[in-house]
Amino acid sequence: MATRIMVVDDEVGALTLIGIMLERGGFEVLKAGDAYAALDLLDAETPDMIILDVMMPGMDGIELCRQIRSAQQTQTTPVLILSARGDAEAVQQGMAAGADDYLSKPILHHDLISKVRELLKMNGTGK
Repeated sequence: MATRIMVVDDEVGALTLIGIMLERGGFEVLKAGDAYAALDLLDAETPDMIILDVMMPGMDGIELCRQIRSAQQTQTTPVLILSARGDAEAVQQGMAAGADDYLSKPILHHDLISKVRELLKMNGTGK
């Protein structure tokens, strides 16, 4: 069974591009266009990893990360924040919310796939 990764981003272009990169890397991709859609999806699915954006309308990625960490079924799921905000404060907020790592956009295919594999291996879910 393929490793499933949920991508949460309100920008359709980014969602599509990240999805393509992950699929090319051999992963199955679940997509959510905002934090609320992600939480609904998490009620039905438990992905092996979650990649999320910070700047989204309504609930931002930092708050979503906190909610992911507070939920029983996703408290140990690796979370990678992928955001255009790469300043130290944003990174610190993301890590404080429980993210396993924080990368800045734009990201190269190789960098994304190697980071995803590294986080999955650290979590023991790498296949």
